[in-house]
Amino acid sequence: MLESFVNFLGNTGAAALFATGVVPGIKTIIMIGIACVLLYLAIVKKYEPLLLLPIAFGMLLSNLPMLKDSSAIMMHTEFFTDPAYMTDGKYINVGYICQHGGLLDLLYLGVKLGIYPPLIFVGIGCMTDFGPLIANPKSILLGAAAQFGVFFTFLGALILSATIPGINFGVKEAASIGIIGGADGPTAIYVTKSLAPALLPAIAVAAYSYMALIPIIQPPFMKLLTTKKARQVVMGQLRPVSKTEKILFPIIVTIVVGLIIPDAVSLVGCLMLGNLFKESGVCDRLCKTAQNELMNIVTIFLGVTVGATATAEGFLSAQTIGIVVLGLVAFCVSTCGGLLLGDLMYVLTKGKVNPLIGSAGVSAVPMAARVSQTVGQKENPSNFLLMHAMGPNVAGVIGSAVAAGVFLSMFNGL
Repeated sequence: MLESFVNFLGNTGAAALFATGVVPGIKTIIMIGIACVLLYLAIVKKYEPLLLLPIAFGMLLSNLPMLKDSSAIMMHTEFFTDPAYMTDGKYINVGYICQHGGLLDLLYLGVKLGIYPPLIFVGIGCMTDFGPLIANPKSILLGAAAQFGVFFTFLGALILSATIPGINFGVKEAASIGIIGGADGPTAIYVTKSLAPALLPAIAVAAYSYMALIPIIQPPFMKLLTTKKARQVVMGQLRPVSKTEKILFPIIVTIVVGLIIPDAVSLVGCLMLGNLFKESGVCDRLCKTAQNELMNIVTIFLGVTVGATATAEGFLSAQTIGIVVLGLVAFCVSTCGGLLLGDLMYVLTKGKVNPLIGSAGVSAVPMAARVSQTVGQKENPSNFLLMHAMGPNVAGVIGSAVAAGVFLSMFNGL
């Protein structure tokens, strides 16, 4: 009886906490603390809770102290990163994972095989109205300008890697970090799982954290880079968009993107498929399922499994700090890129364009557009910029997916 009790104590998580040493035990405690902080931000502060909460809880699950051979381990990150577990030392061994993996290992296959992000884009497409973009086509330029932070940070990551010891970013890692500037979590995950899977936890946490902080990050830049007079501009009403235009738009965009950047079709095509469900008017059941049940299920699986990859060994490093800093730079530069082009449009149109809509060129729909509306209405209570800002906002979704396709086509074969 005593021996059984001793065995029980030896198999507890508390006993496993410092089983491999003091330093790993302290790192585990730190990771549990980080997970709890993220849970606080999601639940109490309501910062992007639909994704930040499952990511944080997945991080908590994977960092609970357990013995190495315990059957309770839900996530084995080594199955996806260690060549010893992979076919030909390069490709994930799906059969081995199905046989020996835990619950989160099995669900994480949806990330590694590139299934979850495109499915989320189907749901986003069902909830997106491209009418403001169709009515004001030049707003696509604002969405493109807001991708400047993606490429600026790509170069910055390479420079940082060359100058600071302990940080080793190649072109694949730099591309994965730069895509944070698009402010699109699924796109960042889709690129990173292909180019730099080891960086996925840090990039996912950074991307969704900055998306949640849009109402805090963007307004200072909006006031810094625009004049009070420009912020007070009331834009004219958008023209009505016909149903035919709305139906043709997703079809034409898919064809054009497919002909120019095939690697972007997985994301852009699924986005446009969802939008065609919505605008065609003949797939109401599919549209409701995609934007509700399907998207909610995939969001849970994606968030929990991505969070579960954030183990102490890989997350607590100089590279993670570099990713967090560069991610913030990417987001800020993208915001500034949209605003500066908005200023130029304000000048060229002789005051007909409110430059605040430029900040909505990042891909965070519809939060970025709401921030443009909020800041604009503070300057002029009679101003309603939301629909005007939605044009650059949805253009940013397309722009970030195209930027992802560019990186994948350039570096995925290296």
